[in-house]
Amino acid sequence: MITEIRIAELRPTQLTIGLIEVRRKQKHLAGLDHNARRDFLRAHPIPAVRGPAGHLFITDHHHLGRAALEADVEHGFVTVEADLSTLAGDAFWLEMDRQRWVHPLDANGVRHRYGAIPHHLDKLADDIYRSLAGHVRDAGGYAKTPTAFAEFVWADFFRRSLAIEDVEADFDGAVTRAIGLALSDAARGLPGFGAQT
Repeated sequence: MITEIRIAELRPTQLTIGLIEVRRKQKHLAGLDHNARRDFLRAHPIPAVRGPAGHLFITDHHHLGRAALEADVEHGFVTVEADLSTLAGDAFWLEMDRQRWVHPLDANGVRHRYGAIPHHLDKLADDIYRSLAGHVRDAGGYAKTPTAFAEFVWADFFRRSLAIEDVEADFDGAVTRAIGLALSDAARGLPGFGAQT
């Protein structure tokens, strides 16, 4: 069931997002009139899990949620995948991890305690490699897949191959190089591999 919510109340389940990808989505939302924006958000509900104190913890579409916030959109839509509101503290987060609904890794791929996950979407840190992974997927470098946090797997793959200075200096050039990497045998086994083969 799709439910309307205040976007600012949504809780993230990861530490980072790709701000370049957020800006692209923000621009799209800002270019729509009120009714078209509402229809778009209803057609792209954010999956969430009801957690302690009834808070909604989103399990995907963090970029869309952050983009909506930055485009001054107050309300969006969620689909509640599960109700874990009877669990508290570590029990909640351990079940979220078991279901692969949480990704407590930072922009360097280092795992943190669950308590490091911010309570608000506007506190998520930037990971330019996550933006790179999103752009490569959209360009056909790999297929969209239901694998949880697949874009982060790709971000870590690109992080090992492309220097941060090069990605920051020429993002479009890095996307082109990353597409080549995504289609190479080195990427075999990653979720969505072989999109153009």
